[in-house]
Amino acid sequence: MEKIIIDEAQFMRTISRISHEIIEKHSDLNELVIVGIKRRGAEIADLIKRKIAELTQQQLPSIDLDITFYRDDLEYAEPSQAPIYKGSSDFISVQNKTVILIDDVLFTGRTIRAALDALVDFGRAAKVELVIFVDRGHRELPIRADYVGKNVPTSRKEKVQVRTMRYDSCYEVALLAQ
Repeated sequence: MEKIIIDEAQFMRTISRISHEIIEKHSDLNELVIVGIKRRGAEIADLIKRKIAELTQQQLPSIDLDITFYRDDLEYAEPSQAPIYKGSSDFISVQNKTVILIDDVLFTGRTIRAALDALVDFGRAAKVELVIFVDRGHRELPIRADYVGKNVPTSRKEKVQVRTMRYDSCYEVALLAQ
């Protein structure tokens, strides 16, 4: 059973709104670095980066961050399902920069914790701001987003699936009942 809670038009409006919020909050975009958490967070980050460029005519540096080996749940993987590290798309120093960290869904907070650990390998950021496309609650760690596309109260049995063009051939968000 699934319900589409954000269609493509709403998806693109959300990208636009978050991009505007980032621009409004930062008078100097030269100090920003966009970091998207692989996989769908990186695609959302790319959409936000392109929208900011369209609005300001300024290209922000960005990377796609693979947090595979920073996760705290790897020990539970079956040996036949060993994680594959795909690496980050590039190396960009985040030293003394404001990092705009972007992911698709905020749930327990463990993915963001892993991303913060991974970011240390790129330098010491002056500040990290978090963009989350869908915040579904149920935090296990004290993590809060600075920019939220949509808050979606869920039960632990439900699943939120952000779908993107690269991986799902569409832009939408579905709520799946299990």
